[in-house]
Amino acid sequence: MVGRIHSFETLGAVDGPGLRFVIFMQGCPLKCKYCQNRDTWDMHGGTSYGVNEVLEKILRYKNYIVPHGGVTISGGEPLLQAKFLIKLFRELKSLGINTCIDTSGSFDITNDIKELINLTDLFLLDIKCINNGKCIDLTGISNEKELAFAKYLSHNDKHFWIRQVLVPGITDDEKDLLKLREFIASLKCVDKIEVLGYHDLGKFKWENLGVKYPLENFRTANADDVKRAKEILGIKWNEN
Repeated sequence: MVGRIHSFETLGAVDGPGLRFVIFMQGCPLKCKYCQNRDTWDMHGGTSYGVNEVLEKILRYKNYIVPHGGVTISGGEPLLQAKFLIKLFRELKSLGINTCIDTSGSFDITNDIKELINLTDLFLLDIKCINNGKCIDLTGISNEKELAFAKYLSHNDKHFWIRQVLVPGITDDEKDLLKLREFIASLKCVDKIEVLGYHDLGKFKWENLGVKYPLENFRTANADDVKRAKEILGIKWNEN
């Protein structure tokens, strides 16, 4: 069993609690217009690694990531390679290493996905946009499965953070943010809500691939934008 991996980050500090060994998986079915990792979309890109090869890399940093951090799988979209992650997470759990997945959740809840969820300590769930029409325009797919994924995590007492990328003019509408707040209030086990201000630092990756950057005419989010969104969502401004 091999997984296709785009890259590794050895000591990440923003993708879950504590210091994390972050693995960026290759391949993504979404087409997010603000994607920072446009080069991860190709299902056939990246490099193939076996579970033992990945474990060897992780264990070099075990003393840094245990007990307060762990391993975070990002992407791309990790759930595309659920079978590989099941095998990896079984090994990590046996070693007492915390497991986390950063995902859109835009998948059917299959038996493989259920098993992977059971092996995962924390999810970072990206709610692309609570407004379905805007979500389809922004990502190319409906938000129905990601919202169902959130409900499944809640029903099964799985802890997760909710992330919202704030794109001025698209995902910052007050009515949508209030609807998101209402949806979050219906869930259990949401440990944190993060508002991530949109930036265009990944624009060069689109350009390097010879692809037009879709949000060329949209401004980046500033601190006031993020503060306003947090207030609407009921998040205290001084929270990290």
